[in-house]
Amino acid sequence: MTDLTAGAASLAQIREDYTALTRRKRIYGGILLILFVALMAAGFRTADARNAGSFADGWRRILDYPSEVLAEAWAEIGQLPAHLVHFLPALIETLNIAAASTLIGLIAGTFLALKSTRGMAMWPALIPLFRRISDICRAIPEIVIALALIFVLGGGPVPAMIAIAIHTAGALGKLFSEVNENASLKPVEGLQSVGANWSQRMYLGVIPQVGPNYVSYALLRFEINIRASAILGFVGAGGIGYELRNAMSWGQGRYDEVAAIFILLFVTIVVVDQISGHLRDRLTHGAKA
Repeated sequence: MTDLTAGAASLAQIREDYTALTRRKRIYGGILLILFVALMAAGFRTADARNAGSFADGWRRILDYPSEVLAEAWAEIGQLPAHLVHFLPALIETLNIAAASTLIGLIAGTFLALKSTRGMAMWPALIPLFRRISDICRAIPEIVIALALIFVLGGGPVPAMIAIAIHTAGALGKLFSEVNENASLKPVEGLQSVGANWSQRMYLGVIPQVGPNYVSYALLRFEINIRASAILGFVGAGGIGYELRNAMSWGQGRYDEVAAIFILLFVTIVVVDQISGHLRDRLTHGAKA
């Protein structure tokens, strides 16, 4: 009887503690929601005060620019094929920037991941150092790195490629490190027992396990880098983004070119997304019977 009473009291105490914990979580969630709404409202008020016009007035005119672009592009529809051909080399340059930066970032990210994974690192004491390098590489936005490099190297595709490669190395280094954590260390230990060096252990014991995931993440990053290289063109880093900035800055009279560039970018991103998605599915799940 005493045990039943003690058990009932313990169950009641657990129920009471759980109810109190749930109540505290709801209170904290409500406070965070109020703070979030207050910060958003303050941010909108600050942005509205610093803009040339009010946010309410600008919201009503949000479709004016797309309407002008579409109207002029439709009026000059006959020039569209010529514009597509004219801007195709700039699109190829953007794809080259994305591909080169992805390849460099893949190699650097693999190096950082293997050096910062427990059980695989050549120098375990330096694991925190390589992790901080990876953190720094992905913490700085590509556009900040590109602006600094353009100041040093001048405009063109090289600063964009370096900037995107640095950010890609940090991002892939983090993703690859998480993939490495799930890899089996038994092949590594077996190769070490027969005298294999670190490079041989990684190449023969680790890469075959994580290779498909590495390539899958690299393809996903390639899609992201195409968008990033187009954006960096606005700061003078070359590619189709540079052509888009020039066409937009001229204003009316060049909107048909703006439409052609948008079409090229949209079609390219959709095609690359479909192809890379198919390849990632094949790599991770295998060919369907």
